[in-house]
Amino acid sequence: MARRTVQLRVGGQTYRVVTSASDEELQRLAAVVDQKLATVVPAGRAVTPQAMLLAAIALAHDLEQERTRASAIAGRARDAFGRILQRVDAVLGGGPESPSASGASDSTR
Repeated sequence: MARRTVQLRVGGQTYRVVTSASDEELQRLAAVVDQKLATVVPAGRAVTPQAMLLAAIALAHDLEQERTRASAIAGRARDAFGRILQRVDAVLGGGPESPSASGASDSTR
């Protein structure tokens, strides 16, 4: 995709950026930054570089929390799939979790 200059409005200021991203994506991301700025800058106050930094740090913190949460979910999913595979292997291979290996007869299933 060709690089072009796009104007984005964040914190009441217009910024020109050179990008290859789509306008829709940039506008959506700029809106996220604008929303975060609104949580750290009181209404009617000017957006300072420090406020932009604080918003960036808050967004980085949010991202870090989401990555930690996603990693934990992925770990739990891997563990669950591993347990499922062990049970399937045990049933198919006649291992320790197999109903026939544990003394259960076909009439009790």
